[in-house]
Amino acid sequence: MTVHHWQPIAVLLFLAVGASASGQPPNPIPRFSELPALTSEHGWEPLEFPDIGRQSQYELVSDPDQGQVIQARADNSASGLITRVSLEPGDSLILRWRWKVDNTLEKGDARRKSGDDYPARIYVAFEFEPEKASWFERTKRKTISALFGEDLPGKALNYIWANRLPQGEIVANPFTDDTMMIAVNSGEEELGQWVTVERDIVADYRAAFGEDPPRLVGVAIMSDTDNTGEMARAWYGDISLSRR
Repeated sequence: MTVHHWQPIAVLLFLAVGASASGQPPNPIPRFSELPALTSEHGWEPLEFPDIGRQSQYELVSDPDQGQVIQARADNSASGLITRVSLEPGDSLILRWRWKVDNTLEKGDARRKSGDDYPARIYVAFEFEPEKASWFERTKRKTISALFGEDLPGKALNYIWANRLPQGEIVANPFTDDTMMIAVNSGEEELGQWVTVERDIVADYRAAFGEDPPRLVGVAIMSDTDNTGEMARAWYGDISLSRR
């Protein structure tokens, strides 16, 4: 069984614990440049998937230009790092980060299940809205919640470094329409270079789903190559959220 059938569920299960505490103040995204160690007590926790024996590797490293960053290595593997956030997006919410990749994936294709791998991606998850869900979706979530004892968040945006998908294009994840893939970088032109990305997640959510976003509940980084069986290396700098 391909792991990406489980990836949206795995991300949502992690976020479910404490994600619905809407009365709490927003949680900042911990800065990689300031982490004393890469442990869960410092705000970033491992995100691993059922039925996958190989996890991608993440470590703090020093970059001569960027300072302390996260280095990710994927070798026929899939896993990520995730942090919880609790924040109303409002009319505009800017997500900004810097990243660098060594290579794209030869078999990578965001439109196909067999190509649903990326050397680098940022996963942004939102609160589940039951009043907008179908009967089937509500029933499915009740079943999962009964098994795991938690409510699940809802839709998600994935900002990806794509291979074939043109930069700026938005497509549904091949495993679920509740996750939309946005190619913020594509191809090999900027390989080996630090690239700054800035996105208004409110505008992107409206473009992807045709409606305003609910509460933001989590942000993750992930480098994965389990479907293509390839290798990739990427670096992630600090990720920030701010009002325009």
